[in-house]
Amino acid sequence: MSVHFPPATNCRRAVARGFTLIELLVVIAIIAILVALLLPAVQAAREAARKSQCVNNLKQIGIALHNYHETSQCFPPGWIGVTSGQQDTHGINGWGWASKLLHRMDQQSLYHQINFKLPVEDSANAAVLGNSLPMFRCPSDPSGEFWTINDENTGNPLLQLPTANYIGSFGTDELDDCESVPVGQSCASDGVFFHNQPVRLAQISDGTSSTLFVGERKTKPADGWHSTWVGIIPTGEEHFPRILGSADHTPNSPAGHFDDFSSHHATGGHFLLGDGRVRMITTNIDEKVYKSLATRAGNEPVADF
Repeated sequence: MSVHFPPATNCRRAVARGFTLIELLVVIAIIAILVALLLPAVQAAREAARKSQCVNNLKQIGIALHNYHETSQCFPPGWIGVTSGQQDTHGINGWGWASKLLHRMDQQSLYHQINFKLPVEDSANAAVLGNSLPMFRCPSDPSGEFWTINDENTGNPLLQLPTANYIGSFGTDELDDCESVPVGQSCASDGVFFHNQPVRLAQISDGTSSTLFVGERKTKPADGWHSTWVGIIPTGEEHFPRILGSADHTPNSPAGHFDDFSSHHATGGHFLLGDGRVRMITTNIDEKVYKSLATRAGNEPVADF
């Protein structure tokens, strides 16, 4: 009887072979290249999502504006200001157009907290000012939820206000001109939103599809560029442009001022038109066309833009 033995095996263990330094450096370089290629795509995707949310915010504002018009037969005025029953150019109560839409944007409780007969800065309305509302914020804007408005004369801080990025269109007129309007007279403009006087659809003879209603405004804390949804503080710095904008320079123009429209989007700013559409208007739009869009009854023909 023969016996079979298994073949002899090598008793030495196989030595595990690791990466050499050169191989490790090559792998790191490949990963770095892939990350460098992927990061811009991720950032672009995030910005696209933020822009989509910004567009949706403006569409919701458009729906609220038309719901307001349906029940009130007009759009809200740019800001209200009544002193002893008379119109006051600075508007002692100062509540702005956006505050009048709250109960049409799922903010009924906040709307009913506001005493519209008292100034924005009255202590009775202090709790209202502590509400930062996402529907008035562009997600691409990195600023904080609140900012402090300073006294126009002394520069001392007055009170804290919630940040907003959407402002009503005052038209092509200069907001600073409202400073010189005598008490008892209204500061009117050629846009949709201005002092005390509401605008009806019938008064927008240029057509709602060719009229800007609301546009973007970016924040620049270093320059004091902040806007809000609540209204104006008569003694505050740049109080009128805090809720309204003029079509003086095209969006994001290097020559633009605080009272212009602007955004943190690279190509331009989003605008709500009177028919409910939201369009991106770029910096290089023809200035004449841009200003024609800002008027409600200028009778300027505006081709597709």
